[in-house]
Amino acid sequence: MSRTVHLAVYDTLADWETGHATAWLARSGFTVRTVGPVADKPVTTVGGTRILPDLSLEDLRPEESALLILPGADLWDTSDDLAPFAAAARRFLDAGVPVAAICGATAGLAREGLLDDRPHTSAVSFYLAATGYRGGEHYVDADAVTDGDLITAGPTEPVAFAREVLGRMGAFEGAKLDAWYRLFHDSDPAAYEELNA
Repeated sequence: MSRTVHLAVYDTLADWETGHATAWLARSGFTVRTVGPVADKPVTTVGGTRILPDLSLEDLRPEESALLILPGADLWDTSDDLAPFAAAARRFLDAGVPVAAICGATAGLAREGLLDDRPHTSAVSFYLAATGYRGGEHYVDADAVTDGDLITAGPTEPVAFAREVLGRMGAFEGAKLDAWYRLFHDSDPAAYEELNA
């Protein structure tokens, strides 16, 4: 199995949503590579950080990846510019490679039809309903939801999102995963010792 995780990067990316997931995947031995619309053109996050993607979306191959992470971004709601990233998510899922989407990226997956038949979550149910998708009966009011190879979360839950990603990728399991979550979500000082035991 590949130990490379691909983080999608594009203009207006929500900086805060994937930091826990990518940092702790990297600390667990995964290589994190950025994939943008094109490889040689920087993107600018909503926080003003400029990122030069490692590779272009057209060069992204599911068989060379362990996971595709799709962050939220204003562009998911204001244009169709990011639709090719949702199409890439379909290719990944069809190939049996996990996809993790948070915030606006869940709306992109909804428009792509990837949430019509599986449990998922997002910011709120009516946010996804506005996309016209047919998966409303599968919406789960939870911080984050994992359904096989698909992880979804809302914009206020980057730690719960990371917990699901870290667990799905085997970076942490069982008591260690629980300790990680209690440390970063609940500020439980006892969890630090458990995590580092």
